[in-house]
Amino acid sequence: MERTCSRRAALRAAGTGSAVALAGCASMLGSEDGSSIRISGGVGPLPMMQVWVDEYEQRNDVSIDVSGGGTGVGVSDVLNGQVDVAMMGREPEPAEVDQGLFAVAMLRDTVVGTVNPDNPVVDELNEQGLSRAELEAIFTGEVTDWGEVVDADVDEDVVVYGRSDASAAYKKWGSFLGGYTQSELQDLSDGNFDGDQPVAQAVGDEPNAIAFNNVNYIWDFETGELSGDVRPIPLDLDDDGELGDGEDFYGSRDEFLAAVEDGTYPAPPAREMFLASDGGFEGAAAAFVEWVLTDGQDLVRENGYVPLDDDRLADQRDKLAEGP
Repeated sequence: MERTCSRRAALRAAGTGSAVALAGCASMLGSEDGSSIRISGGVGPLPMMQVWVDEYEQRNDVSIDVSGGGTGVGVSDVLNGQVDVAMMGREPEPAEVDQGLFAVAMLRDTVVGTVNPDNPVVDELNEQGLSRAELEAIFTGEVTDWGEVVDADVDEDVVVYGRSDASAAYKKWGSFLGGYTQSELQDLSDGNFDGDQPVAQAVGDEPNAIAFNNVNYIWDFETGELSGDVRPIPLDLDDDGELGDGEDFYGSRDEFLAAVEDGTYPAPPAREMFLASDGGFEGAAAAFVEWVLTDGQDLVRENGYVPLDDDRLADQRDKLAEGP
């Protein structure tokens, strides 16, 4: 079938959580007799989902509509029968499972701290990185001046941005920082925005800003190179005040994802992402999810994510076949 929009356009639409925009991108209609699948949920996996949808619709007589809004929206939609599949940037919570939510892992992604390229201490950040404890101090308001962050002769306020939507990324970031809830971090932020793209845009508009984003909002979605108005904050993994050779892997998306895949970059904030249904997957949705866990995995790495390892994939295929 003819592809009606680019992945880059889908990425922009995903950042806004726009159901209308994404439905327009994802729905390349097949024949009138073809099946349909409705998908909604997390912003993090949405760019990969668009790639899968493009490929799957070309191979099958099926129409797939995709919308964003965040993991919480997807879970609510699928449990209320509004969609067939929810995309989740986190594992299901016990209360969701009790309501009938059934999920299988589909890939791995991560959240990364971000700053403006013109941040007043960006050179120091790239040389020294920041430890988990230092990031916690910034996001909780303990440290409020960039001169305090890296002991530089700078007097510039730190501007902290977060997410206002039901964001699994925010939950993982809060867990990484020290077990903070999204609500706690929102209350401590200088501004909260609805989706990844608005956060990235806000950081790009404010040189003193710090936030966090998913991988494909930092490195260019097509080329995998650093571009645009945000830059990753390297993690000082051994907390020694400098970025060693084994910690400097942020030059390209491929280099960074290799560190996620081999476990050098920690989890959290690295995370698995899931596809979920109300009860077991059925019909066209079940066939699509099975394809995602087989042939679809071949597309994951080249599009800025980390595929599941073979053992984890086998477990998830078995889980899909067995059902809840």
